[in-house]
Amino acid sequence: MSVLPWLSLVGINENGVDGLSAQARQRISEAALVVGGKRHLALARSLIRSETLDWPSPPHAAIAAIKARSPAKVCVLCTGDPFHYGMGAVLARHIPIEEMETFSAPSVFSLVAARLGWALQNTVIVGVNGRPVERLIPHLQPNANIIALCADETTPDIVAGLLKRHGFGMCQMIVMENLGGPNERIRRTTAGEFAFDDISRLNCIAIQVPDEAKLHSTPVTSGLADSWFDHDGQMTKREVRAVTLSALAMHRGELLWDIGLGSGSVAIEWLLRDPSNRAIGFEKHPERAARAAANAKKLGVPQLVVMEGEAPSVLEGLDAPDAVFIGGGATHPDMLEAVWQVLKPQGRLVINAVTLETESVLMAAYKKYGGVMTRIAIERADPVGTMTGWRPAMTVTQWSVTK
Repeated sequence: MSVLPWLSLVGINENGVDGLSAQARQRISEAALVVGGKRHLALARSLIRSETLDWPSPPHAAIAAIKARSPAKVCVLCTGDPFHYGMGAVLARHIPIEEMETFSAPSVFSLVAARLGWALQNTVIVGVNGRPVERLIPHLQPNANIIALCADETTPDIVAGLLKRHGFGMCQMIVMENLGGPNERIRRTTAGEFAFDDISRLNCIAIQVPDEAKLHSTPVTSGLADSWFDHDGQMTKREVRAVTLSALAMHRGELLWDIGLGSGSVAIEWLLRDPSNRAIGFEKHPERAARAAANAKKLGVPQLVVMEGEAPSVLEGLDAPDAVFIGGGATHPDMLEAVWQVLKPQGRLVINAVTLETESVLMAAYKKYGGVMTRIAIERADPVGTMTGWRPAMTVTQWSVTK
């Protein structure tokens, strides 16, 4: 038996009810309960005929109240497209989609693209509303167009400060307020000259990154230069890191455990490859753990979870990993078995060794579990008196295996 929709999601923008279709207006008027933020409810006031509910904080607290009204008609008001940085996906996790119908309005991103003439499919969209602004950093690439959804009137100044600190003061910043409504305002400046102090709470930022910004942009390849990371010498060096990331064979949305985090370079590059990736780093030395967290923030992946403590005891009770890299601690007698037990099927385990003791552990694991053994030898040109010669780095033995 088919289920009739009882929950309507209506996108409403700053032009209010004038921007709604006849069907969307009807859903608001016939609803026994209309849910929305204060601004949404004010915009739709002329159509509301029943009880209203202002979104609590956090908004999830209202979901039970919404579900309790079924099968009575309920209308939820959202900004623009309810399924683009909106409550649509949140509600769909609790209410069958067959019981919902959606009437979208143009998203703020569509409005920005229309005002600036940008191709939306070639534009980077980033939400810094309730998220660290450092998430912008990986997207600051030469000639990029970025739209950042802001939390409130303070966000543009925070973003301008971030851009200046990282050498992107030359970027164009376009502050766009109350888009689509009678109070719409669009102003341009550069991050280095930003001085607006009368910004509306409802705003977003468009950022244009010039070609000359490549001097400060983070390369998108694996194996960043070691100089990108603060470290005390305990780090997986550039060439070995590139080989290690290749062996970890990441897929979108996967979770990495980085055991013996050091500077955090492997976990950070894992996160840089795709915004849906996750990583947890384990480090027993507090100063290194703090340094890794600082590196992650500096490079735009503050979502790196850093856990202080010694593996394998610190691994208990966590989400099972899709991939594990062990850069330190592999000689612990319980480490390999503990990691192997929690690693997901088809998960990848990679361990690097520079000592004979760790290499013997890897050889035993190779005989037990299979996989691939690789030796990585790197030599770099270095002064030898008045001449130049090759200076070898410590040889790395790498074992990688898929469960």
